[in-house]
This record gives sequence, structure tokens and C-alpha cells, in this order.
Amino acid sequence: MGLFLAIFLAILTFFVAMAFYYEHPKAKIPHGFSQRRKLYIFHYAVNFGFGLAKVLEKVGIASEVEFLRAVMDGIPPLRDKQLFIRDLRFEKVEVRIYQSKSSTTGQRRGILYFHGGVGLFGSIRAYERTCRYFARQSNSVVVSVGYRLAPEHPYPRQFEDCLATTIHFMRTAQDYGVDPSRIIICGDSSGGTITAAVAQALVNRQDLPKLRAQILIYPFLQGLDFDLPSYQQNEGMPILLRERILSLGLKYLNIELPVTKTSFKAFKGNHVPEDLLLKYRKWVSSDIIPPEFKRRGYTPSTTYSFSDEIYALVKPVFDTVFSPLLAEDSVIAQLPETFILTCEYDVLRDDGLLYKKRLEDHGIKVTWCHLQEGFHGTVLLAVCGALLAFQSGNEGLENIVHFLRLM
Repeated sequence: MGLFLAIFLAILTFFVAMAFYYEHPKAKIPHGFSQRRKLYIFHYAVNFGFGLAKVLEKVGIASEVEFLRAVMDGIPPLRDKQLFIRDLRFEKVEVRIYQSKSSTTGQRRGILYFHGGVGLFGSIRAYERTCRYFARQSNSVVVSVGYRLAPEHPYPRQFEDCLATTIHFMRTAQDYGVDPSRIIICGDSSGGTITAAVAQALVNRQDLPKLRAQILIYPFLQGLDFDLPSYQQNEGMPILLRERILSLGLKYLNIELPVTKTSFKAFKGNHVPEDLLLKYRKWVSSDIIPPEFKRRGYTPSTTYSFSDEIYALVKPVFDTVFSPLLAEDSVIAQLPETFILTCEYDVLRDDGLLYKKRLEDHGIKVTWCHLQEGFHGTVLLAVCGALLAFQSGNEGLENIVHFLRLM
């Protein structure tokens, strides 16, 4: 028995050691952060997961992506007695519909939810608790979209699936007790990217009802500038480290470009030709970021010479499906009412601030929720129990539900 225990502990130690060897970025959490210790623990747990995924792939047990997907799916919640839940397909795309069992005198609002995960991870199951929460708390019909993932289904299939399901739902909303004029699309992180892109794709559709609103929860919105104040201030802030967002984003686009501290310089301007830099500077620039968001530190980036080779490799990052912030004014001016949630300790904070300004400059009504102690992923964790929830995530959920109830 002692021999087997020794072998087991040796194997366990090997996997733990190798996991941290392959994934051990240091977190930089400000001392004023009220739940600092808890976030450190969560950070190292996430790093262990990423590292273990690499180890398992190298020894041939499971692919990195498959393992991380399984971990993110987690343990499904128990049956919900307040909701009718059923699995369907909209235009061959898997969806799960959540409807309240309580009676209502009229039609409900409808919410299409596009999950995060950089187009590589996430699923209906991973966001089960989130969608149940919104259905219960806002008395809405929620459609969770199980769009197909990369790399098996290359970009932009994820956007195409979400657009197709949105159009299908808009045309059939009344079959689910939904008022077609009260349809809202919502997403977090890369799901927020898809939400923004779908809203833009629908602005000129005369054959469909208009979206009531869009909800963007700490969205990624541009691939032009990875050196904005929020990227500098939060480069080591869990869970979305600056190096991690670049490596995962390139993997999503199926671009083979090593992302190390050396090659990161390629994303400080080398990939942007001068004509695009001049065109987009009025929309994407640190000069537009309000001064209060630079107080934690910001150093204007050094100008790097343009590289045709890098531009050719990363050209898809300028596509408005990947970078909705780069859409033309004629599109932005037609977008629906918008709710934007940003987090102070998130590399993507400034993407949300810049999009907020563009929308407001065109007269679009924007409800902005800024979580002073928020970090990337905090809203998702808020529905996962007290062990994983942070105060900022609870605050974010409350603000989203309040907005939904007004729609």
C-alpha cells in the first residue's frame, strides 16, 4: 500500500511541478484590493489549470483545448424548479432556452446570450448558472447560444452562428412568448465582441425588428492598440494577463506567431500600417481615455517601425467582426441602446471606455457600469457560489438585472 501511495504522490508531484513550469506568470494585484488574498489563490489555480493542460497535451493524454473546456464546464447545477429548460437548434446551432414557470399577462422580453472564452472555450453548460440567473431575476426568456468553437470551426464561424441564431429568434420570438420589439443581445468578454458585431450586422436589416438593446460585459473590441493605459496598468492582473490575451487571441484566429515578452513588441504598432493608424487614431487612442484612468500609471508607447510581414500575418485583427470598435460611423450611429460593463483591473477596460465614447458621440444612449474593484471574469464567478464569487461580480450582476428590468 505504501509503495502505491508513494508512486501516486510522485506522479502527482510531477504533474504539479510541470504545470507550474509551463504556466507561472506572476500576478500584480494592488495592495488596496479588498479581496487580494482570495484573488491570488484563484490566480494560481487558473495558472495550474493552464499549465496542466499543456502537460497533458505533451504526454498525449488530452489536448490543451479539450482539457480547458472540460474544466470550464465544471459541475452542472441541480434542477431548477422555477424554470422550464429545453434544448433546441436554431439554424443547426445548439441553443438552450430558459423560461419562467410563473404566469404572465403579456409577452416577455427575450435575451440571447453569447458566452465568453476567446472563441476557443465556453459552452452552454459553462454558462448554465448565468443564464438561469438572468431568466429568474429579470423574468425573461433567455436563449443561450452554443456556437461552434475554434480551432475545429475556424473564425469567423462563431460570429456567423450567433448572427444566424439571432435572426432566427427575431423571426420566431412570439413562438416562445417573447415580444419581438424587446429582444436584447448580451455577451461577456469575447461574447461581448460577438454581441457588438451582431448588433452592427443587423443595423441595415429592414426585414427584421430592431434590437431593443445590447449588453457588453468587459468586451474585447479592438486589435489595434495593445498598449492602452489599461493594458499597461493591468498586464499582470488576473485572470486575463496581457500576454495571455494575445496568445489566446492569435490561437483563435489560427495565427502562428510566438507571443513572448520579446515578440510582444510586435503589438506596439508594428502590425498597423500608417494609413490605418491615421484613420483609426480618432477612435482608438490613449488621448481619448479620461485622465482619471491614467492615474495608476501610464507611459506613452514608443513608436515602432511598421512590418509588412507582421501585418500580413495578423491582418484579420482589423476585421470589424474581431474589432467592432473599428466600424464606420454610419454603422455606429444606428446601434441600439447599450449597457457597457467595465472593470478597473482589466486589460480590456479601455476598450469599453472607447466604445462608450463613440456611441455617445453619435447620440446612442449608454448605461455604463464601472466596477472599481472588478477584474476580468468577475461576473461569471458571481453565480458560482460563495467560494468563487467576489463582491464586484455581485455588484455587476445587480446592475445588469436592473438594466434588463427597464427594457
